[in-house]
Amino acid sequence: MIAVPPADQRLAPAALALPHTEPGLRVGLFGGSFNPPHEGHRLVAEIAMRKLELDRLWWMVTPGNPLKDHGALRPLAERLAACRAMTGDPRMEVTAFEAAARIRYTADTVALLHRRRPQVRFVWIMGADSLASFHRWQSWRTIASTFPLAVVDRPGSTLALLSSPAAKTLERFRLAEEDAAALPFRRAPAWVFLHGPRSPLSSTALRARASDLS
Repeated sequence: MIAVPPADQRLAPAALALPHTEPGLRVGLFGGSFNPPHEGHRLVAEIAMRKLELDRLWWMVTPGNPLKDHGALRPLAERLAACRAMTGDPRMEVTAFEAAARIRYTADTVALLHRRRPQVRFVWIMGADSLASFHRWQSWRTIASTFPLAVVDRPGSTLALLSSPAAKTLERFRLAEEDAAALPFRRAPAWVFLHGPRSPLSSTALRARASDLS
């Protein structure tokens, strides 16, 4: 179980609380370790906000991804601060509520939000590189059946990503990209693949570069 970060990380209570919402708001959920956040993350967030016509987008900085090695994971407070510096849009909010709720898996995040904010039109946002491994996520079918999904293209083999197990399973629920603004109003399962400017940066490459320079 993921514990609440220690006090010496100086996380403000607001960072651990669910951001404020109003009924009917279209809110994108952009989760990740952001270790560190980079231009590719910012592009995914901006493309999703624009094409889905979202009112808000939450950068949900996770305590740790169960599918990743935590050996190089920077402190949560540090990653939160880096994400805030990256966003530059008042409609984007950076939050660590998953740490306060002791959430480990995305399926638990989705269940909590569905229960506590049932009148908000949430959309789960992911980069296309995450789509390739989506079928390995805990209860991924439940996630896809709870909130609509928006998958934003990232550098790599797009055709291979769209032939991944999850993409093939969900193919009949896919919207055309020109209908992306309708996605927040669709009942899950529903998803769209979005294109836009792409960055070759990755958190893994940035950590390796920092290690080489140290």
